[in-house]
Amino acid sequence: MKVLKKYIALMAIGISMVSCQFTETMVLEEDGSGSMNLSVDLSEMMAFGGEMAKDSSFVKMDTIYSFKDLMAAKKDSIATLPAEEQKRLKAMENYQIRMNTDPETNTMVVDVFTNFKNVAEANELMKGFEQSQGIMPGSTSSDSKKESEPEVIGVSYSYSKGKFKRDAFIKDKAEHQKQIDSLKNAEAFMSGISYKIKYTFPKKIKKTSVEDATFSLDGKTLELERGFVEYLKNPDVLDIEVELEK
Repeated sequence: MKVLKKYIALMAIGISMVSCQFTETMVLEEDGSGSMNLSVDLSEMMAFGGEMAKDSSFVKMDTIYSFKDLMAAKKDSIATLPAEEQKRLKAMENYQIRMNTDPETNTMVVDVFTNFKNVAEANELMKGFEQSQGIMPGSTSSDSKKESEPEVIGVSYSYSKGKFKRDAFIKDKAEHQKQIDSLKNAEAFMSGISYKIKYTFPKKIKKTSVEDATFSLDGKTLELERGFVEYLKNPDVLDIEVELEK
């Protein structure tokens, strides 16, 4: 478990240093249920080398951990958090995290995923990534405090009567500006980071609000990609509305 925490910690460092790929994947069923996965591919960081490549604790693994089990192990420290934060963590009990690493092939992929009965349940997916380190066994009290830091960007999903909407928005303008200011020195290094969304719907897509999206041959899957820095500066660049055929 301590190895897992180490992966999560270095993942955050790696994102600001080298190219990587965020992929947000959703499969939506007609009744509004479905599955959601947020993947970060840091394989290029592994190939890049550095301290990570030299660390003997980074071994081949392909393991899935449940947030429910991880939070049970941290229940005492979680109990000291504000009630609102405890409520948010409780909402993520059905989330799982997968670590897939192989030093020999320079592979490092981290996934946070969940099944949902209503697409609105997926609203906390990115927060799951941000809070993973704090609930790992062996994390310190300072790690737990990070869980109550202001959320900068939120994402809301909705689906009703054949219409789907993804709406990203700034939750804390002051913190967002601090984040943008802190990016200035690292922006050149982060130019290779991308954020892709890939959504599969139960019926063929009739129309969408985004002109440069690509579609699968059956017309049910949509893909859209933006630069990660661009997304951080203006979350609206990945907003999308989709109307399905009857």
